[in-house]
Amino acid sequence: MLRKLLFTLSLACAATAWAQGPNAAAAAKQDEVPPAPAAAPAMPGIQGQNIFEVKPDAPADPKYATQSNADRAKVQPGNNAPFWRDVGKGVEGYNVLPKSQAPEAGVLVQPFVTYPGSRHTNAGEAWRQVRNQWIIPYGGSLLLIVVGALALMYFGKGTIELHGAETGRKIERFTPFERSAHWANAIAFVALGVSGIVMALGKFFLLPIIGTTLFGWLTYLLKNVHNFVGPLFVVSLVIVFVTFVRDNLPSRGDLTWLLKGGGLLGKEEVPSHRFNAGEKVLFWGGVFLLGLVVAGSGVLLDKLIPGLVYERMTMQLGHMVHATAAFLMMAMFLGHIYMGTIGMRGAYSAMRTGWVDETWAKEHHQYWYDDIKAGKIPVQRSKDAPPALDAQPART
Repeated sequence: MLRKLLFTLSLACAATAWAQGPNAAAAAKQDEVPPAPAAAPAMPGIQGQNIFEVKPDAPADPKYATQSNADRAKVQPGNNAPFWRDVGKGVEGYNVLPKSQAPEAGVLVQPFVTYPGSRHTNAGEAWRQVRNQWIIPYGGSLLLIVVGALALMYFGKGTIELHGAETGRKIERFTPFERSAHWANAIAFVALGVSGIVMALGKFFLLPIIGTTLFGWLTYLLKNVHNFVGPLFVVSLVIVFVTFVRDNLPSRGDLTWLLKGGGLLGKEEVPSHRFNAGEKVLFWGGVFLLGLVVAGSGVLLDKLIPGLVYERMTMQLGHMVHATAAFLMMAMFLGHIYMGTIGMRGAYSAMRTGWVDETWAKEHHQYWYDDIKAGKIPVQRSKDAPPALDAQPART
């Protein structure tokens, strides 16, 4: 009887399991508690442990921040914070480059310094902040302000025209050599200005349009153009200075011209010599002073100064000086470019052909015209024939 009862119960359990299918077996496995993993065998060398784990019973080490690598390795193997603290202090590592070529090749991070008004940071980060938070935004804003002011002047006043009729008599304003020196300097300046603006500000107005790939190739090309044209600009700048310095010396009437703003707010211009006071300010402030700073810092950045140790700090200071002076120089020369093209009728033709009409000389540079009439300055200084020469201005 007992055997029949056990046999019947076993058949019932088997039928129930067959009806539920494999899901029951899976559910049973889920209910099982997995066994604890076996401890990994100890390995020689660095032991696997959580270096960030803080043990409640571990006593605090008062020398934690000054521990050496060897001391730290005893309590926290693998924690190389002391090494990176030394790197932050400028401690050099090993490198295969000669010291004469790369004196700081072993320095991974520049030493931390404290600048007035700023937090404690390394020199490289300080340079980056000065570039991105001061030079780039303020320099770009200065150029936009100048362009906006010139646009308002053009649409408000228009091109400066002659008041009298042209006589057809021509005066040589620039000799072929003077024009060659000017155009060589102007072409180099435009190449440097365009490449510098794209490298400094292009990510704001050009990168979203052409994309990262084309922008990367373009900036790489312009960087090389900038580096190679720079020395040519320095040479042309010296030639321009020597060529025009005599006529840019201070003379009578310059102060009056400045006080009256060159007559831009009136109907007639203030008398001036061959170059007015505004052009002289541009010459001494832009060509000489800023040109000297831009050229000197640019030669430094091109590593063309023999015997100079080109350390990171030297290059960073050179870049900040170069960029600041370049923005100021471009702002000044934007006004010169405006007056020499669309701002004054006949100014571009004077530099292109070398000749101006007698009426142009009389209205824009009366003192210079008077000296020509008096015979103090020759009407023509080169052998080139003037365009449509009818007669020379009468001398008194």
